[in-house]
Amino acid sequence: MSRDSTSKDTRILRADAAAIMQAADVLRAGGLAAFPTETVYGLGARADDPRAVAALYAAKGRPSFNPLIAHARDIDAAQQLGAFSETALSLAKRFWPGPLTLVVRARGNDAVCELARAGLDTLAVRVPSHATAQALLGSVDFPVVAPSANRSGHVSPTTAQHVADDLSGKVEIILDGGPSKGGIESTIVDCSGTTSRLLRSGGIARSEIEKITGPLGSAGKEEVSAPGMTASHYAPKARLRLDASGIRENEAFLGFGFPLPANVGRARKVLNLSPNADLTEAASNLYAYLRELDASGAATIAVAPIPGEGLGEAIRDRLARAAAPK
Repeated sequence: MSRDSTSKDTRILRADAAAIMQAADVLRAGGLAAFPTETVYGLGARADDPRAVAALYAAKGRPSFNPLIAHARDIDAAQQLGAFSETALSLAKRFWPGPLTLVVRARGNDAVCELARAGLDTLAVRVPSHATAQALLGSVDFPVVAPSANRSGHVSPTTAQHVADDLSGKVEIILDGGPSKGGIESTIVDCSGTTSRLLRSGGIARSEIEKITGPLGSAGKEEVSAPGMTASHYAPKARLRLDASGIRENEAFLGFGFPLPANVGRARKVLNLSPNADLTEAASNLYAYLRELDASGAATIAVAPIPGEGLGEAIRDRLARAAAPK
C-alpha cells in the first residue's frame, strides 16, 4: 500500500512484496531506494554502476573519499566480491546475517565499482538480517551499496520519516519497514591484512569479535578506510556536551538511567535513552532522540555519562564524533 508521497519525486511505500519489487526496479535502472536494515535505514544504489554511486554521493553530500559498504544477500554472494581470509570467513559464519561489516581485499572485478570503494583495493561488505533488506537483495542480481540514508555527517535515520526529512526529492522510493531495532550502525572489522583491526565499534561488541580474532588492532589516526571514520559524523545542528552532570542555559538533556541531574528542570527538553540503564535500549533510541532534542531549538545538548563497555563503546564513539568540530 502506498502512503502519501513526501514530494512529487519521493514515495514512501509500506515494505510489502510489491513495494520491494518496485524498489528493485529503481535500483536496477540506476536510481536510489532507501530501505530498513537491522541497524539504521540505508540509501541503496547498485554497486556496479558508477553513475548510480555518484548520484548517491550527491544525494548525501558525502565526501568521495569516504568508502561505502556493499550489501550482499548471503556469504556466498559476499565471497564473489572480496577475498575472505580464514578469520574473515569465521566471523562471517558466526555473525552473518547481522550488524557486522568486514573489510577484505577486493576481487579484480567491477561488481563494486572503484568509486564505491573510494579508490581503495579493499572492500567493505556485510549481509544484513532485516527481512526487507534480505528480500530486496534477493530480488536483484548485483550487490547494493547502502550508507545511512541521511545527509552526510547528520544524525543517522532509524525510521522512514527520518529518511524523508533529510532526503525527500533526492530518493525515488523509501521502503517503510518500521523503526530499526538495532538503532546503531554495524561494527566494522578490517580483515584485509595480517592483523584484524576494529575500524568502527557498532552493533556487535568488541568482546564478541575478539573471541574469534583475539585482541583487535585499531585504525590509524588519519585513516579513512571504512564508513563512519571521519572525525565529525552523526551530528545534529546543536552542539553536544558529553559526560554532563548538570544543565546549563539553553540546553536540552539526553539522559541515561537515573538519577537525573538536580537541575534537570531547567532543560529545554529531556529524553532518557534508557531509564533502566540498558545499553541495547539506549542504542536503539540514540539517533531518534538526538533528532528530537535537536528539534527543540536548544543550542547545546548535554549528554549524561554512558559506560564504555559492550554497546556503550559504540554509543560513546557516535556521540564523540557528533560532538567533534564541524
